[in-house]
Amino acid sequence: MAALNFFLADARDGLGPFLDAYLATHGWSSMALGAIATGGGLLGMIATPLFGALVDGTRYKRTLVIVPVILVTIAALLTLRIPSVAMVIGGQGMTAVVGAVIGPALIGLTLGVVGEARFPDQVSRNEFWNHAGNVLSLAAIYVATALYGESGIVWLMIATALGAVIAAAAIDPKRIDHQVARGLAHDDGEPGPSGFTVLLRSRGLIMLAVVLLIFHFANAPISRLIAQQYSIELGTPFRTTALITGVAQLTMIGAAVLAPLLIRRFGLAAVFVIGLAALPLRGAIAGGLTGFWTVYPVQFLDGFGAGLLGIVTPVAAERILSGSGRFNVGLAAVMTVQGIGASLSNIVAGWLVAQGGYGLAYWIHGMVAVPALVLFVICRHSIAPPRATIQRSGNPADT
Repeated sequence: MAALNFFLADARDGLGPFLDAYLATHGWSSMALGAIATGGGLLGMIATPLFGALVDGTRYKRTLVIVPVILVTIAALLTLRIPSVAMVIGGQGMTAVVGAVIGPALIGLTLGVVGEARFPDQVSRNEFWNHAGNVLSLAAIYVATALYGESGIVWLMIATALGAVIAAAAIDPKRIDHQVARGLAHDDGEPGPSGFTVLLRSRGLIMLAVVLLIFHFANAPISRLIAQQYSIELGTPFRTTALITGVAQLTMIGAAVLAPLLIRRFGLAAVFVIGLAALPLRGAIAGGLTGFWTVYPVQFLDGFGAGLLGIVTPVAAERILSGSGRFNVGLAAVMTVQGIGASLSNIVAGWLVAQGGYGLAYWIHGMVAVPALVLFVICRHSIAPPRATIQRSGNPADT
């Protein structure tokens, strides 16, 4: 799992944050880039719950990682080679759709391999290796573009995709418990997997989705806008984006190390509060201060807040849906709703930049996060329930 998460850090998103910066230096406006990001996000949103249901029902979970990695890499290489409007839109659409399956498949693999009791700690390990892979990839991109230009990007993408494919194929299929992987480690009294209505009957899952919708609407565009702003000012899109993104990824490594300790010591709800509270402060710093140095505290807060939420979200969904047999589709539904917020925010952010500059967009998106924090505090017992002790392979779950 460590090797898979390490290589997927770069392989699952294609050009990722570099596309915006690259296109911004080639005359694309924030509004146009926001519209493309919104369109791709909406396609991914539609695909995610369908793929979540597929992950619940299939025994070919490794394949659902390998095939999307190959397709995303091809789309990214074509976009880099031919950055026309049609190719950018088509490439981003393909990346969004096929990339939507990787998240549910990876989480399903994780739960199926380690079980419920070890799941929170393993999610943190996954995030640690994912962000470690991102940091190494960003450093490699910084050096490769300085020495070899865009050709360096091409070879790095091919290498990381190959690494992800080999790592996924190396997982022993006999180690994957497919019942556990869909949230049926124990039976909650129903004769089989619960129907999809379990998702609508779960107040905690609905509230979790709403909180994350608001949070990701506020958070999603900020790093993109920072990369656009300073790539245009400095004229070095790949190196500038690598540095800006690297600060957040390094911080996420620390968040992945701390998260299991914080959950055990203070509880899941407290970690949610910390993650949600980081965003308003981030928006205030980005909107109220100027100078390239501000990217360091702004991206530190991004890494810490979003890093913690990336870990506690699947843990909360697993607790809410334990025994339902619909864990992957339930988590995918949450990811879909948060994707709505993230997707729609991109075009709103582009409009705000056009109206009042980058500072206005940072302020507004930062303050939008406050309602998410308030809603979570009100509904915290439903969203982040304590885990009853489960004995599985001799490992008690955290409480």
